[in-house]
Amino acid sequence: MTQLETIGRERGIYWTATDLMTTDFPEPRWAVPGLLCEGLNLLVGSPKLGKSWLCLGLGVAIASGGVALGKIHVEEGDVLYAALEDTPRRLQGRLRTVLGTDPVPENLTIVTALPKGQEAIDLVGEWLDAHPRARLVVIDVLRKVTPRSDGRNAYEADYDAMSALKRLADAHGIAVVAVHHTRKLVDEGDVFNEVSGSTGLTGAADAILIAKRARNTAEAVLHVTGRDVTEQEYGLAWNVETCTWTLLDEPAVITNMSNTRRTVLAWITEHKGSTPTQIAGATGIALNTVKQTVRRMVDDDQLDTTGDGHYFPRRSLS
Repeated sequence: MTQLETIGRERGIYWTATDLMTTDFPEPRWAVPGLLCEGLNLLVGSPKLGKSWLCLGLGVAIASGGVALGKIHVEEGDVLYAALEDTPRRLQGRLRTVLGTDPVPENLTIVTALPKGQEAIDLVGEWLDAHPRARLVVIDVLRKVTPRSDGRNAYEADYDAMSALKRLADAHGIAVVAVHHTRKLVDEGDVFNEVSGSTGLTGAADAILIAKRARNTAEAVLHVTGRDVTEQEYGLAWNVETCTWTLLDEPAVITNMSNTRRTVLAWITEHKGSTPTQIAGATGIALNTVKQTVRRMVDDDQLDTTGDGHYFPRRSLS
Protein backbone atom coordinates (compact mmCIF):
# COMPACT_ATOMS: atom_id res chain seq x y z
CA MET A 1 0.00 0.00 0.00
CA THR A 2 1.42 3.38 -0.98
CA GLN A 3 1.85 6.23 1.44
CA LEU A 4 -0.77 8.24 -0.46
CA GLU A 5 -3.27 5.40 -0.09
CA THR A 6 -2.49 4.85 3.60
CA ILE A 7 -2.72 8.51 4.58
CA GLY A 8 -5.63 9.15 2.26
CA ARG A 9 -7.74 6.33 3.67
CA GLU A 10 -7.00 7.43 7.22
CA ARG A 11 -8.21 10.94 6.40
CA GLY A 12 -11.14 9.80 4.28
CA ILE A 13 -9.83 11.51 1.14
CA TYR A 14 -8.68 8.49 -0.90
CA TRP A 15 -11.14 6.42 -2.92
CA THR A 16 -11.11 3.87 -5.66
CA ALA A 17 -13.97 4.27 -8.10
CA THR A 18 -15.49 1.04 -6.76
CA ASP A 19 -15.28 2.25 -3.17
CA LEU A 20 -16.86 5.56 -4.11
CA MET A 21 -19.78 4.00 -5.97
CA THR A 22 -20.58 1.47 -3.22
CA THR A 23 -20.52 3.93 -0.31
CA ASP A 24 -23.75 5.32 1.12
CA PHE A 25 -23.38 9.00 1.89
CA PRO A 26 -25.90 10.93 3.99
CA GLU A 27 -28.07 13.44 2.17
CA PRO A 28 -26.98 17.06 2.60
CA ARG A 29 -28.67 18.96 5.40
CA TRP A 30 -30.70 21.99 4.43
CA ALA A 31 -31.03 25.07 6.58
CA VAL A 32 -33.69 26.32 4.14
CA PRO A 33 -34.82 23.46 1.85
CA GLY A 34 -34.06 24.16 -1.78
CA LEU A 35 -32.28 27.42 -0.99
CA LEU A 36 -29.62 27.16 1.74
CA CYS A 37 -27.73 23.87 1.92
CA GLU A 38 -24.94 22.83 4.27
CA GLY A 39 -21.63 24.27 3.17
CA LEU A 40 -20.45 27.80 2.49
CA ASN A 41 -23.04 30.13 0.97
CA LEU A 42 -22.01 33.57 -0.30
CA LEU A 43 -24.90 36.05 -0.09
CA VAL A 44 -24.22 39.13 -2.19
CA GLY A 45 -26.11 42.35 -2.77
CA SER A 46 -25.71 46.09 -3.03
CA PRO A 47 -25.45 48.22 0.14
CA LYS A 48 -28.80 49.03 1.83
CA LEU A 49 -30.61 46.35 -0.18
CA GLY A 50 -31.84 44.57 2.95
CA LYS A 51 -29.37 41.68 3.18
CA SER A 52 -29.13 41.98 6.96
CA TRP A 53 -32.91 41.96 7.31
CA LEU A 54 -32.97 38.87 5.10
CA CYS A 55 -30.39 37.10 7.27
CA LEU A 56 -32.13 38.05 10.50
CA GLY A 57 -35.43 36.78 9.14
CA LEU A 58 -33.87 33.47 8.13
CA GLY A 59 -32.19 33.17 11.52
CA VAL A 60 -35.43 33.78 13.39
CA ALA A 61 -37.29 31.25 11.23
CA ILE A 62 -34.72 28.49 11.76
CA ALA A 63 -34.24 29.20 15.47
CA SER A 64 -38.03 29.03 15.89
CA GLY A 65 -38.61 26.08 13.57
CA GLY A 66 -41.00 28.28 11.60
CA VAL A 67 -41.40 29.42 8.01
CA ALA A 68 -38.61 31.11 6.06
CA LEU A 69 -39.42 33.81 3.51
CA GLY A 70 -43.09 33.35 4.22
CA LYS A 71 -43.22 30.06 2.28
CA ILE A 72 -40.59 27.46 3.25
CA HIS A 73 -40.99 25.36 6.40
CA VAL A 74 -37.64 24.86 8.13
CA GLU A 75 -36.36 22.49 10.79
CA GLU A 76 -35.64 24.05 14.17
CA GLY A 77 -32.03 24.40 15.23
CA ASP A 78 -29.51 26.73 16.82
CA VAL A 79 -28.42 29.80 14.87
CA LEU A 80 -25.41 32.05 15.33
CA TYR A 81 -25.83 35.47 13.73
CA ALA A 82 -22.65 37.55 13.68
CA ALA A 83 -24.05 41.03 13.02
CA LEU A 84 -20.69 42.73 12.73
CA GLU A 85 -21.91 46.10 11.43
CA ASP A 86 -24.69 46.65 13.97
CA THR A 87 -24.99 47.81 17.56
CA PRO A 88 -26.95 45.89 20.22
CA ARG A 89 -29.53 48.70 20.37
CA ARG A 90 -30.13 48.58 16.61
CA LEU A 91 -30.36 44.79 16.66
CA GLN A 92 -32.88 44.93 19.49
CA GLY A 93 -35.08 47.23 17.40
CA ARG A 94 -34.72 45.07 14.31
CA LEU A 95 -35.55 41.89 16.21
CA ARG A 96 -38.67 43.51 17.67
CA THR A 97 -39.77 44.54 14.18
CA VAL A 98 -39.21 41.09 12.67
CA LEU A 99 -40.79 39.19 15.56
CA GLY A 100 -43.88 41.34 15.97
CA THR A 101 -46.03 39.40 18.42
CA ASP A 102 -44.09 36.15 18.03
CA PRO A 103 -42.03 34.87 20.99
CA VAL A 104 -38.29 35.50 21.16
CA PRO A 105 -36.47 32.40 19.84
CA GLU A 106 -34.19 30.95 22.51
CA ASN A 107 -32.07 29.19 19.87
CA LEU A 108 -30.86 32.43 18.27
CA THR A 109 -27.48 33.73 19.42
CA ILE A 110 -26.21 37.14 18.26
CA VAL A 111 -22.68 38.54 18.43
CA THR A 112 -21.65 42.01 17.28
CA ALA A 113 -17.89 41.49 17.03
CA LEU A 114 -15.45 38.79 15.97
CA PRO A 115 -11.69 38.82 15.47
CA LYS A 116 -10.20 38.32 12.03
CA GLY A 117 -8.80 35.19 10.43
CA GLN A 118 -8.24 31.89 12.18
CA GLU A 119 -9.14 33.29 15.59
CA ALA A 120 -12.69 33.94 14.32
CA ILE A 121 -12.86 30.44 12.85
CA ASP A 122 -11.76 28.95 16.17
CA LEU A 123 -14.33 30.91 18.17
CA VAL A 124 -17.20 29.98 15.87
CA GLY A 125 -16.00 26.37 15.82
CA GLU A 126 -16.02 26.29 19.62
CA TRP A 127 -19.59 27.62 19.63
CA LEU A 128 -20.61 24.94 17.14
CA ASP A 129 -19.03 22.24 19.32
CA ALA A 130 -21.21 23.46 22.18
CA HIS A 131 -24.34 23.57 20.00
CA PRO A 132 -24.62 20.26 18.13
CA ARG A 133 -28.15 21.18 16.94
CA ALA A 134 -26.85 24.19 15.04
CA ARG A 135 -28.13 24.60 11.48
CA LEU A 136 -26.99 28.08 10.46
CA VAL A 137 -24.14 30.54 11.01
CA VAL A 138 -24.31 33.99 9.43
CA ILE A 139 -21.22 36.20 9.05
CA ASP A 140 -22.50 39.70 8.29
CA VAL A 141 -20.29 40.96 6.73
CA LEU A 142 -17.46 38.80 5.39
CA ARG A 143 -14.94 41.64 5.24
CA LYS A 144 -15.06 42.01 9.02
CA VAL A 145 -13.45 38.59 9.57
CA THR A 146 -11.09 38.28 6.59
CA PRO A 147 -7.43 38.87 7.49
CA ARG A 148 -4.99 41.12 5.66
CA SER A 149 -3.58 39.72 2.45
CA ASP A 150 0.02 39.90 3.80
CA GLY A 151 1.42 40.58 0.36
CA ARG A 152 -0.42 37.72 -1.37
CA ASN A 153 -2.41 38.37 -4.50
CA ALA A 154 -6.12 39.03 -4.08
CA TYR A 155 -7.22 35.65 -5.43
CA GLU A 156 -5.09 33.69 -2.95
CA ALA A 157 -6.19 35.83 -0.01
CA ASP A 158 -9.88 35.59 -0.90
CA TYR A 159 -9.75 31.86 -1.63
CA ASP A 160 -7.94 31.08 1.63
CA ALA A 161 -10.38 33.14 3.70
CA MET A 162 -13.37 31.43 2.10
CA SER A 163 -11.79 27.99 2.37
CA ALA A 164 -11.42 28.39 6.13
CA LEU A 165 -15.15 29.09 6.43
CA LYS A 166 -15.96 26.19 4.11
CA ARG A 167 -13.94 23.75 6.23
CA LEU A 168 -15.87 24.97 9.27
CA ALA A 169 -19.21 24.38 7.54
CA ASP A 170 -18.17 20.96 6.24
CA ALA A 171 -16.80 19.81 9.59
CA HIS A 172 -20.08 20.56 11.37
CA GLY A 173 -22.51 19.81 8.54
CA ILE A 174 -24.16 23.22 8.71
CA ALA A 175 -24.88 26.13 6.39
CA VAL A 176 -22.57 29.11 6.77
CA VAL A 177 -23.76 32.31 5.09
CA ALA A 178 -21.11 34.95 4.40
CA VAL A 179 -22.62 38.32 3.48
CA HIS A 180 -20.79 40.39 0.88
CA HIS A 181 -21.30 43.31 -1.50
CA THR A 182 -21.66 43.60 -5.26
CA ARG A 183 -19.33 45.82 -7.22
CA LYS A 184 -20.66 49.01 -8.78
CA LEU A 185 -20.15 47.89 -12.38
CA VAL A 186 -23.18 45.96 -13.64
CA ASP A 187 -22.61 42.88 -15.82
CA GLU A 188 -25.59 42.44 -18.14
CA GLY A 189 -24.28 39.05 -19.31
CA ASP A 190 -23.80 37.27 -15.99
CA VAL A 191 -25.03 38.58 -12.65
CA PHE A 192 -22.53 36.36 -10.81
CA ASN A 193 -19.70 38.47 -12.24
CA GLU A 194 -20.92 41.37 -10.10
CA VAL A 195 -19.43 39.99 -6.87
CA SER A 196 -16.96 42.51 -5.45
CA GLY A 197 -13.41 41.18 -5.15
CA SER A 198 -11.58 38.38 -6.90
CA THR A 199 -12.94 35.11 -8.22
CA GLY A 200 -11.35 33.47 -5.19
CA LEU A 201 -14.52 34.35 -3.27
CA THR A 202 -16.92 32.67 -5.66
CA GLY A 203 -14.56 29.81 -6.49
CA ALA A 204 -14.39 28.57 -2.90
CA ALA A 205 -18.11 28.94 -2.12
CA ASP A 206 -20.48 26.00 -2.38
CA ALA A 207 -23.33 28.29 -3.41
CA ILE A 208 -23.72 31.91 -4.46
CA LEU A 209 -26.87 33.92 -3.84
CA ILE A 210 -27.10 37.36 -5.41
CA ALA A 211 -29.99 39.67 -4.53
CA LYS A 212 -30.75 42.50 -6.93
CA ARG A 213 -33.43 45.13 -6.56
CA ALA A 214 -36.02 44.87 -9.31
CA ARG A 215 -36.31 47.93 -11.55
CA ASN A 216 -38.75 50.62 -10.36
CA THR A 217 -40.20 48.39 -7.63
CA ALA A 218 -39.71 47.54 -3.95
CA GLU A 219 -39.10 43.93 -4.95
CA ALA A 220 -35.94 41.97 -5.67
CA VAL A 221 -34.71 38.95 -7.59
CA LEU A 222 -32.58 36.35 -5.81
CA HIS A 223 -30.23 34.59 -8.23
CA VAL A 224 -28.98 31.25 -6.87
CA THR A 225 -26.38 28.81 -8.15
CA GLY A 226 -24.30 26.16 -6.43
CA ARG A 227 -22.98 22.64 -6.17
CA ASP A 228 -26.01 21.19 -4.38
CA VAL A 229 -28.52 23.90 -5.26
CA THR A 230 -30.43 23.98 -8.52
CA GLU A 231 -29.66 27.18 -10.44
CA GLN A 232 -32.75 29.30 -10.08
CA GLU A 233 -34.13 32.81 -9.81
CA TYR A 234 -36.66 33.76 -7.15
CA GLY A 235 -38.82 36.85 -6.83
CA LEU A 236 -38.79 38.49 -3.40
CA ALA A 237 -41.26 41.03 -2.01
CA TRP A 238 -40.31 43.52 0.71
CA ASN A 239 -42.80 44.16 3.53
CA VAL A 240 -42.06 47.66 4.79
CA GLU A 241 -44.06 47.17 8.01
CA THR A 242 -42.37 43.96 9.21
CA CYS A 243 -39.06 44.55 7.34
CA THR A 244 -39.14 41.00 6.00
CA TRP A 245 -38.67 39.40 2.60
CA THR A 246 -41.22 36.95 1.17
CA LEU A 247 -40.92 34.60 -1.80
CA LEU A 248 -43.22 35.56 -4.64
CA ASP A 249 -45.30 33.06 -6.60
CA GLU A 250 -44.73 34.89 -9.88
CA PRO A 251 -41.76 34.05 -12.13
CA ALA A 252 -38.66 36.08 -11.30
CA VAL A 253 -38.62 37.53 -14.81
CA ILE A 254 -41.88 39.34 -13.98
CA THR A 255 -40.47 40.60 -10.69
CA ASN A 256 -37.67 42.29 -12.59
CA MET A 257 -40.00 44.00 -15.08
CA SER A 258 -40.67 47.73 -15.08
CA ASN A 259 -44.19 48.88 -14.24
CA THR A 260 -44.84 49.60 -17.92
CA ARG A 261 -43.92 46.07 -18.96
CA ARG A 262 -46.00 44.59 -16.14
CA THR A 263 -49.01 46.59 -17.26
CA VAL A 264 -48.56 45.53 -20.88
CA LEU A 265 -48.09 41.88 -19.94
CA ALA A 266 -51.13 41.89 -17.66
CA TRP A 267 -53.32 43.26 -20.45
CA ILE A 268 -51.98 40.88 -23.10
CA THR A 269 -52.38 37.91 -20.75
CA GLU A 270 -56.10 38.70 -20.47
CA HIS A 271 -56.47 39.83 -24.09
CA LYS A 272 -54.24 37.60 -26.21
CA GLY A 273 -53.49 38.84 -29.70
CA SER A 274 -53.87 42.52 -28.84
CA THR A 275 -52.30 45.20 -31.02
CA PRO A 276 -50.31 48.18 -29.70
CA THR A 277 -53.24 50.46 -30.46
CA GLN A 278 -55.58 48.29 -28.40
CA ILE A 279 -53.07 48.08 -25.55
CA ALA A 280 -52.52 51.84 -25.52
CA GLY A 281 -56.25 52.56 -25.55
CA ALA A 282 -56.93 50.17 -22.68
CA THR A 283 -53.99 51.02 -20.43
CA GLY A 284 -53.54 54.71 -21.06
CA ILE A 285 -49.87 54.24 -22.00
CA ALA A 286 -48.74 56.35 -24.95
CA LEU A 287 -48.92 54.45 -28.26
CA ASN A 288 -45.25 55.05 -29.14
CA THR A 289 -44.23 53.79 -25.70
CA VAL A 290 -46.33 50.66 -26.17
CA LYS A 291 -44.79 49.99 -29.60
CA GLN A 292 -41.26 50.28 -28.21
CA THR A 293 -42.15 48.21 -25.13
CA VAL A 294 -43.69 45.25 -26.96
CA ARG A 295 -40.77 45.09 -29.41
CA ARG A 296 -38.28 45.01 -26.54
CA MET A 297 -40.35 42.44 -24.67
CA VAL A 298 -40.27 40.19 -27.73
CA ASP A 299 -36.48 40.62 -27.89
CA ASP A 300 -36.26 39.70 -24.20
CA ASP A 301 -38.46 36.59 -24.65
CA GLN A 302 -41.25 38.11 -22.58
CA LEU A 303 -43.80 38.25 -25.41
CA ASP A 304 -44.55 36.36 -28.61
CA THR A 305 -45.81 37.90 -31.84
CA THR A 306 -47.26 36.59 -35.06
CA GLY A 307 -45.29 39.25 -36.93
CA ASP A 308 -48.38 41.15 -38.06
CA GLY A 309 -48.77 43.40 -35.05
CA HIS A 310 -50.52 41.00 -32.68
CA TYR A 311 -48.88 40.03 -29.39
CA PHE A 312 -49.22 37.07 -27.04
CA PRO A 313 -47.71 36.17 -23.63
CA ARG A 314 -44.88 33.68 -23.56
CA ARG A 315 -46.06 30.27 -22.35
CA SER A 316 -43.75 30.41 -19.34
CA LEU A 317 -45.33 33.71 -18.24
CA SER A 318 -48.99 33.02 -18.94
